[in-house]
Amino acid sequence: MSNLAISVKDLSKKYGERMAVSHATFEVPMGSVCGFVGPNGSGKTTTMRMLLGLISHTGGTGEVLGSSIDNPEEYLSSVGAMIEGPAFYPALTGSENLKVLATLGGFPIERVQVLLDQVGLGDRSKSKYKTYSLGMKQRLGIAAALLPNPKVLILDEPTNGLDPEGIQEIRALLRNLADAGTTVFVSSHLLSELEIISDYLVMLRKGEVVFSGAIQDLMKQQQPIILVKGSSNEDLKKIVEIGTAAGHHSIIRVDEVHIQASADWAPILNRAAFDAGITLSKLAPTLPNLEETFFEMTGEQK
Repeated sequence: MSNLAISVKDLSKKYGERMAVSHATFEVPMGSVCGFVGPNGSGKTTTMRMLLGLISHTGGTGEVLGSSIDNPEEYLSSVGAMIEGPAFYPALTGSENLKVLATLGGFPIERVQVLLDQVGLGDRSKSKYKTYSLGMKQRLGIAAALLPNPKVLILDEPTNGLDPEGIQEIRALLRNLADAGTTVFVSSHLLSELEIISDYLVMLRKGEVVFSGAIQDLMKQQQPIILVKGSSNEDLKKIVEIGTAAGHHSIIRVDEVHIQASADWAPILNRAAFDAGITLSKLAPTLPNLEETFFEMTGEQK
């Protein structure tokens, strides 16, 4: 049996003249947490919907648990998913909603309370869904996705609406699921969270895969950067000019300059800024995190 949970090659989806997903190729190993990232409109949800058989693909191939996405009935019983937010009966309790889904899907009713406890809703299981906060609704959606005890769990923005404590709980839950053998394929705009729990990463830009592989391999490829601020915003363009003139890629992000250069160049920059009449309020050599890497590779701005 293949050690891949998900495998796609040249997968494409075209709407009219627009390519929502263009020749995407990536693999997701079994038992891993794979982060799926990209700017809004980059094709993440479209890709997930193709993997689940919710929409057809225009070109290429894809497999989930060794079966073609042309025949989703062969693997969907082993897949749990939450795409574009959960939908439940407002007048029913959290427990009642899950019991309805368990009955329809032929899953053991006994799993309902176990899953509610697992996602942190055990004490609100008898509260009506319409009284739930957005974060609680997300947790119930994850619990529903876990009803089939899936081998693959596909989640689209599962931490949407959660407070920091809730995010940490879901992060721990997903990591524990992967450690127990469940493959988690998760999209999120909280890149700092994905960096903590992900083993692998698939990064999209305008429907195309710009990186696919182990997250540690991506981080090793990145160059060190120096974060720089002047005493006023007017200094930022001058700092960029200094960095660019020295042959270093420099860009303004919000209210600081990011310069691709090693820590050894920081004193030289400091002197050049002083000679240009600029007083630096920040000069911090650092290694890029996943968020910085994402912005660099996708061309997005903070």
